[in-house]
Amino acid sequence: MADSQVSIAIAPAEAVGWPRRYTVVLMFALATALCYIDRTNIAIAIIPLARDHGYGPAQTGLVLSSFFWGYLWLQMVGGWMADRFGGKRVLAAGVALWSIATFLTPLAASWSFGALLAMRAMLGAGEAVNFPAVHSIAARWTIASERARAISLHFSGVAFGTIIAMLISPIIILQFGWPAVFYLSGALGIVWLVAWQIKAADGPERCRGMTAAELATIAAGRAAQTTLADSIPWRAILREKAVWAIVIAHLCNNFGFYIILLWLPSYLKGTFGVTMARLGMFSVVPWIAAFIMQNLSGWFADRLHRRGVPLTTVRKSMQATAFAIGAAPLIVLPAIHSPQAAVALITLSLAGTAIGSGAFAVNHLDVAPRYAGILMGLSNTAATLPGIVSVAATGFILQKTGSFNGAFYMTVAIYLVGMVCYLAMASGERKI
Repeated sequence: MADSQVSIAIAPAEAVGWPRRYTVVLMFALATALCYIDRTNIAIAIIPLARDHGYGPAQTGLVLSSFFWGYLWLQMVGGWMADRFGGKRVLAAGVALWSIATFLTPLAASWSFGALLAMRAMLGAGEAVNFPAVHSIAARWTIASERARAISLHFSGVAFGTIIAMLISPIIILQFGWPAVFYLSGALGIVWLVAWQIKAADGPERCRGMTAAELATIAAGRAAQTTLADSIPWRAILREKAVWAIVIAHLCNNFGFYIILLWLPSYLKGTFGVTMARLGMFSVVPWIAAFIMQNLSGWFADRLHRRGVPLTTVRKSMQATAFAIGAAPLIVLPAIHSPQAAVALITLSLAGTAIGSGAFAVNHLDVAPRYAGILMGLSNTAATLPGIVSVAATGFILQKTGSFNGAFYMTVAIYLVGMVCYLAMASGERKI
């Protein structure tokens, strides 16, 4: 049944029970968690891996950043494929590819440094389609009054996956060695793929077991036109300043995010001498705060919108707050001399930037719901560049100065640029 036919129906009250759209949202949030388990475990495993293979800080930085060499190039392709052919298969293909790459990482490391970099790049290529495909699926499955919560849950998979990786990886490494981390997390992808094939669909109209009541609820509560796109209006997209507000905010957000994600364990061990046994507990605290704040920000954004606050005001105020709170603790961080105080400041910073889940992260669905996948592909392509630049640059800064301070100050400046640009150009209205 076409969207245009469904949307004219008046949505009756949904039948009592668990709505299928909640299952789909939970499943793609779990995919994002799995994505970050497989992406983040290297942050812990790189310490014994680098020791075993004799890597210095510069080589370590290259290993950590090589993921983004593959991640950069398939964002736009993934978004276009999801919007054109449907997100279910695109997301499944991505999970399959990155799970294989994760499983083969220890073997690649035993071959050569180049093989390890290539396998990390392959992991990035698989994960590149995750966010564009999820946004494409969300545009068809979520309703306006639940949209920010759904995307915030999806983005909180970043923190949840990181928490799991940071907590479990040290235990596995101490008990079984660092290769076991990659074997186990790679195998988890197979479990998710089986469940996804059974439960998911590109849209509710194509989902077996969907009730008429829920189908009508979704059709009445989402954008009027969310059918799979035959073509992409590139000129309109690239000329729209609200699109560039999202792109810039995403890029600036990820600049500090990737430094914290991939260098935090090394920072704590190198600066404060935190042991491997305690590294997981220290590293996980900021991500617990981020997980909580990401979900709260979605609920808060939806609540403000339901109370009549214009979406543009909601998005701008929340993103400005995110960048401000994210920047302030990093200014103080270089003066800190204890791991507990450092973790407290990093926790405040990461929790602050997590507020952006109710702002730029969901803004794609406001501005262009039919092309949400391609917009996420565009913004996430730009947001991948900090992963290449900031992560590798941090390694070279560390090798040159023996300190992370330069990376912290650089991140503060980037956050302030993001705040100014988003306030000047962002919108919560549909533009395309």
